[in-house]
Amino acid sequence: MHTPASLIMTSELFSAFDFILHGGFFMGMLLILSIVSLTIIIQRALALRIADVIPPTVEQAVDSFHSDTSLEPLQKILHAHSSPLSRILKSLLKHATWPRIEALDATQVVARHEIARLESGLVLLEITTGIAPLLGLLGTLSGLVGIFANIGDKGDPQMVALGISEALNSTIVGLAVAVPSLIAYHYFCRRIEVIAIDMEAVTAELITKLYLTNNTQTK
Repeated sequence: MHTPASLIMTSELFSAFDFILHGGFFMGMLLILSIVSLTIIIQRALALRIADVIPPTVEQAVDSFHSDTSLEPLQKILHAHSSPLSRILKSLLKHATWPRIEALDATQVVARHEIARLESGLVLLEITTGIAPLLGLLGTLSGLVGIFANIGDKGDPQMVALGISEALNSTIVGLAVAVPSLIAYHYFCRRIEVIAIDMEAVTAELITKLYLTNNTQTK
């Protein structure tokens, strides 16, 4: 036997389904875009956690490394973490015997690759912010064209008003999808920029210490 709460939930589900069904093709496209956008937002929010991108243990290991200490403890810590910063620093240590400029160039290639991985999916968010309002507008215009084409057959003002209201829903949904996507896109872009600056600072610190070591050893 259904409880009142379950009946209300069932009614709301049917109302939502009816809302999408009356929206037609463009409402369906907006629904797909909203799911894609939400998936990317959740995935990026998890992937861009500072502790996962720049592990505190790795930062501490770089801070504690000195020109007269062994690289082995640092290498062990880097191999124990699978983070963008760890991969960049492992590349740096791999090329530590190269001249400084060449090692820096090789490390920058890896760093650019890691930044590109952090930006994964953001282009879809950017596309969503541009497409969603247009799809909503197309849905509204398509609905209005259908309403006015049949206005002679259905002259009831209340039915016409209801049809216009349903047509305008597409524009509302389009904006509702675009606005959070736009906010998330700019937030994640800024977050990646801050992360990149932090990773660059840690990498620069290790480069300075490594080549101070090399210079000391060659004297």
